[in-house]
Order: sequence, then C-alpha cells, then structure tokens
Amino acid sequence: MKFDSKLEANRKQMSTDSTTAVTGWRPWQAWNLNRNPFGELTRSERAELAVLLDDLEQQSTPGDFQAWQFIGKCGRGKTSQMLGLQRRWSDSAYVYMPVDGPCPDIPVARPLLIDEFQRVPRRIRTQLIRSGLPLVLGTHRDMSRSLRGAGYRVRTIRLGHQNTADHLCKVLNRRIEHCRLFEGPVPKIRRRTAEDLIRRFGSDLRAIENHLYEWTQAQAFLPRPTDHGQMQFDGDFE
Repeated sequence: MKFDSKLEANRKQMSTDSTTAVTGWRPWQAWNLNRNPFGELTRSERAELAVLLDDLEQQSTPGDFQAWQFIGKCGRGKTSQMLGLQRRWSDSAYVYMPVDGPCPDIPVARPLLIDEFQRVPRRIRTQLIRSGLPLVLGTHRDMSRSLRGAGYRVRTIRLGHQNTADHLCKVLNRRIEHCRLFEGPVPKIRRRTAEDLIRRFGSDLRAIENHLYEWTQAQAFLPRPTDHGQMQFDGDFE
C-alpha cells in the first residue's frame, strides 16, 4: 500500500511537472491564445483577416478599362486591402512585385491585382496599361495619368486617414480573435488604447503591429497566473 501511495504521488508530481513544462513552452495559454497575435501572418491569413474599408465591402469588381489604385506610404494597409479584395473575387489574381530579382509571371485575370506596381519594369507596365484588363494596383506613385491616357477610368483610394481608432480596434482585435486557443475571454484592444497608439505612431499600421508584437512578447514571459483574457493593453507602451 505504501508503494502504491508513493507511485500515485510520483504520478501527480510528474503531471504537475508536465503541466509546468507545457506552460513554459506555450506562454500564450495564460491569455487563451495560441501565439503572439501581432506576429507575421501568411498571405492567406492576411487575406482572411483583412478589414476592408466600409465603401469596399459591397463593391462590385471593376470591369475592363477600369482601374483602382491604392496609394499610400508603407504600412498604411495597401496590401491588406488588396488581399482582402482578392479573396472575395474568385476570378482575380494577385501579384506582388519584389524589390529585387526578376519580374514574376503576371497572369491574365479579371481583375488583376498588382502590389507595388511602381516596381513593374517599364515595358511590362506599358503592356499592362494597354491591355484593358481590369486592374487593382497598390502603388506609391499616382498612375492615373498613364492609365487615363490608355482609356481607363481610374478610381484613386489614398490610404492613411481611414486608420482611425475604430478601424484600428477592428484590425487588431480580429488578429487577437484569430489566435484564440479555447472558448472564453481573450484580451481586447480598447478604443482608448487605439487612440494612444495613433497619437504615437500616426496611421502606420505596420509600426503599431510591430510595437505591439514586442510589447506582448515581453508581457507573455512575465510570471502570471492562468487567468485567460486578462492581459491588459491599456496603459503605457513605452
């Protein structure tokens, strides 16, 4: 009987040690999350989690000789808007133009979405503009003059000012919800916190997400009880 009691005690201790080890390797479990929600996303995740601008939610696809161009500085949401639209348009194709390296293959699609359009080599850019295909472009340069010269009707969407506190809450809380581990509460970004972040970083969503990643990473490894959802984003992010 004593042997059985000792065996049971050892089993309980092993269970406790195992739980501690798992918690150590999965620090996000205390917040009911499976990872840091502000880390890098895959392209499919970015498309799924994109928060489209209100006037784009029910927008029909552009037709031939119609072009939309998203213009904005880095980090203002051009790629997210384009990936979100591409996910909703079954016949579309998305192409990202890298900084270096050869130009990727550009398919025929309706519409054709090209990110970083200003990087497309001039000869290929001219061919695309003359194609008449419906185009959705992410660019740092206004292409409306060239597009209109080829007969396009152009819609220009300048990004940055739409990144309000309400929009930021939607963007960040959707990422948090995506990383939920179980049912129950998860942390939330409140409007006051979003306003504080905008005061510090302006409309730069990428800078905000990078900052929250580092802040959250540090918080997760502090000794805390397992009280799902109690990570507080309100307060000083310095």
